[in-house]
Amino acid sequence: MASSASATPSSALPSLSAADAVAKLTAAVAAGAETETEPAVVEIEADAEAYERTHVHGVYEAIAPHFSATRYKPWPTVGSFLHSRAAGAVGLDVGCGNGKYLGVNRDVFMVGSDRSPSLITLAKDRCMKLQAQPGGDTAGPGTGGDTAGTAVGTDVLVADGLSLPFRERVADFVICVAVIHHMSTRARRQEAIRQLLRCVRLGEADKPGGQVLVYVWALEQGTSRRGWDEGSEQDLLVPWVLKSQQKQPKQPKQPKQKRPQKLKTVSQSQGIGGDDSADRSGESVPTPPATTPVAEPEAALGQTDPNPDPVFRRYYHLYRKGELEEDVLAAGGFVVSSGYERDNWWVVAANEPVPAGQQ
Repeated sequence: MASSASATPSSALPSLSAADAVAKLTAAVAAGAETETEPAVVEIEADAEAYERTHVHGVYEAIAPHFSATRYKPWPTVGSFLHSRAAGAVGLDVGCGNGKYLGVNRDVFMVGSDRSPSLITLAKDRCMKLQAQPGGDTAGPGTGGDTAGTAVGTDVLVADGLSLPFRERVADFVICVAVIHHMSTRARRQEAIRQLLRCVRLGEADKPGGQVLVYVWALEQGTSRRGWDEGSEQDLLVPWVLKSQQKQPKQPKQPKQKRPQKLKTVSQSQGIGGDDSADRSGESVPTPPATTPVAEPEAALGQTDPNPDPVFRRYYHLYRKGELEEDVLAAGGFVVSSGYERDNWWVVAANEPVPAGQQ
């Protein structure tokens, strides 16, 4: 599920600390490791899954159309990675969201997976559009990234990132953008990376092995509007305001009528105050579901709007510098390259060291 600083709706609502909840889960993991009993491990995993079901999966199910409408432009590094894959390569997009990266490289075959059935429904629609318009450009809000035509083939399915249904060592590459930071414990984040590495093929004498590209939100965002930086909390519940009112369509111009100057001045004053019916995030969004158990109204959070929009809070672990590379190594992988792009840390990983000149 790709995240973009420029696409995420702005909000004055603060992020909430998730440190206490994560500390409890982490302590439970440590205690389970000491006892090494199967019931304890199962209970720990159940607690973590329940937390993510409420603060990640349930949220994306509720905001899927709105979220999709803000995700349509590929990250530059992700686009470059995809375009550098050989023609005929087979790749996976784990956490594909609305499928915006499917079809970025028309010469590869890609299979996308996501935990959210609602996002997969949107991704299927995108795949159909890509396949139905050979040679066309289907990029646009709510449909996906910039494409030069259709992909050789695309498909999508619902799957959990910690239990991927793909055969081992069959993919030439895997991308996983803005997904792993939603895992609530470090053990789960490392297991997610291990699952990705399991899917890519091993190297041969004359051919390097498959590669995995992972993107996560960075803790070091001192220059962004979010204001997080080194020393800030790493485990947060980040608000997503689901706007309930769309911008009103433009009405046909009516013939001007002469009015008293006083009335005209009052009308102009009212216009200065802004249009309450407009979507304040600048995004065109659908009307949200009537009831959702994971939402809270803005009014409950100190807002004064008489018709508050529902607010959903997504769990994030903000990665500090070097932490993603540590998790790759802990998962049994090797770091091919890594870097920072627009408030995100990224890493390209493989199952074995890549010889110089083959990266």
